[in-house]
Amino acid sequence: MSFVAWSGSFLAQQTQLPSGPRINFEEILRREDGDHDRKVTKQEFKGPVRLFERLDRNRDQVLTEEDFDRVGDLTERRIRIPDDVTVVRDVVFGTGGGRDLKMHIVLPAESDRQLRPAFVWIHGGGWQSGSKEGGLAQVIPLVRSGFVGATIEYRLTGEAPFPAQIEDCKCAIRFLKAHAQKYGIDPNRVAVGGSSAGGHLVALLGTSGGEKSLEGNGGWPDQSSRVHAVLDLYGPTDFRAFVTTSGYERHNQDGSPESKLLGGGEVLSSPDQIGIVNPITYVDSDDPPFLIIHGSNDRTVPLNQSTLLHDALKKAGVSAQLKIIEGGGHGGPEFSTEEIRDLEKTFLSQLLRSDDLPAAKTNP
Repeated sequence: MSFVAWSGSFLAQQTQLPSGPRINFEEILRREDGDHDRKVTKQEFKGPVRLFERLDRNRDQVLTEEDFDRVGDLTERRIRIPDDVTVVRDVVFGTGGGRDLKMHIVLPAESDRQLRPAFVWIHGGGWQSGSKEGGLAQVIPLVRSGFVGATIEYRLTGEAPFPAQIEDCKCAIRFLKAHAQKYGIDPNRVAVGGSSAGGHLVALLGTSGGEKSLEGNGGWPDQSSRVHAVLDLYGPTDFRAFVTTSGYERHNQDGSPESKLLGGGEVLSSPDQIGIVNPITYVDSDDPPFLIIHGSNDRTVPLNQSTLLHDALKKAGVSAQLKIIEGGGHGGPEFSTEEIRDLEKTFLSQLLRSDDLPAAKTNP
């Protein structure tokens, strides 16, 4: 398909709901990045001006890798809400940086009053963009199969560096447990999922359940932030290995998404912060089951980020699956095939059998 034909199809998807499959961001960069600087100017862009303006969310007249991460919101946020689910929008779950933090909670339209497992989606976007809106498309299918769903916001790096992001995520988990009866949630069956930066945060939720230093003070301190299953889609897990992998050294530079997360400067100049931000730092035998999915041709987050975490989890005796999508990039249609959807649903559906799960632990 030509780029013009593709872009026309994309724009049509914005009008015809529900949305189409996620866009392969790396393919767009390869086609449009004439000078190979991993940026696409308005002059380089061959598609419609309207599409450029929709992608250029910060209005700086340049599309970067991080801008393309935002497309997930554009293609997912305007889906139709099925009649058999109800979306409770903008529920305040805590505070961060002096402001309210909000989530959407997705419930079955008719409740049978039984407590259900929860699935919480955490969006990607390089920790600097994205929103909770795109997560509706991720959680609605699971709500229709027996879950309560939630999609959350968290402070982005333009507002605060790490650990603000994980503090907000942990606060969201504590809120859902504190209000489990209200929303029909079994607090001992809470799963999380996320992609890219969201994959990093859900992996960190999975491995740092007992780490008090990352809890923050956003609310509900009497609740545990431990989760019971993790779906990690191509999330960074070891920043030192990430930025020293051949072909990915640009992520070490000041101004990269990883640099901004750590507060600025070259990533390798902050070894202490690297240790704190890495999910792999906290791996131990108490961690919940993981399903990790990564494309073999991911040019944004190297495959070793998933293999390293998988190996560390297995070494610690944690149940962990790694699915490598041959030829897959950083997201894209390969992650939406029936095979992958079935794999994810089968993994998460284990939550429906509470006796199969490890007992929930409280923070020490």
